[in-house]
Amino acid sequence: MLVKDNIGYCMDLTRNMKVDQKYNHKWCVTPSEAREIQDRLREELILHDDFNMIEYAAGVDAGYRKKDRIIQAAVCTLTLSDLHMVEYSLAKQPADFPYIPGLLSFREIPAVLAAMEKLGRQPDILICDGQGTAHPRRMGIAAHLGLITGIPSLGVAKSRLAGTHDRVPDIRGAWVPLIDKDEIIGAVLRTRKGVKPVYVSPGHRIGLETAVNLVMKCTTRYRLPETTRTAHRLAKLAAT
Repeated sequence: MLVKDNIGYCMDLTRNMKVDQKYNHKWCVTPSEAREIQDRLREELILHDDFNMIEYAAGVDAGYRKKDRIIQAAVCTLTLSDLHMVEYSLAKQPADFPYIPGLLSFREIPAVLAAMEKLGRQPDILICDGQGTAHPRRMGIAAHLGLITGIPSLGVAKSRLAGTHDRVPDIRGAWVPLIDKDEIIGAVLRTRKGVKPVYVSPGHRIGLETAVNLVMKCTTRYRLPETTRTAHRLAKLAAT
């Protein structure tokens, strides 16, 4: 298994990961500028399946180390067929952007990009611990990260940020639409019987039903899929 780690710093365009120049923007911005960027970028999202075969799925998560205000990002790549981890990478960045719900991508993505640059193989899809389109401006971290990297992406969140929904049947794999302003922005998915559902939403270059199916394919006996569950554990351990 390949393991890599590096430390990066706040920059307008991270040096550590190639991004689509069409969607390049500054990361050290004000909250109002960040919202304007989200409003602009959401028009570019592709919310249908736009990929071929998926062999490698990467889980993405970031933790916060309070003692020195560091964001610790973890990206781990698993084979989709048997959920075997082939590599993971860690990266650290100063937490220069404040904690503001709905704007976490500006706080976390620079560290995530730095971690992604250290991977030996580019994953076929990114499964992020967070929101995709299930976001007030439809631009959660999964959507933002997928758009600027060009990699298909989806979000799996443990809590709701926007929208309302009906009760989810207590059946593994059951889901109901998450709706905001008469728009379906995600799915509320029961990954296991008897546990709270998760909130799944497309990020970029994937449709909702495919996103749900992929989450279920990556889920074993736990509430969260192995991709983000593993990334969360790595980010949390590295942040201690």
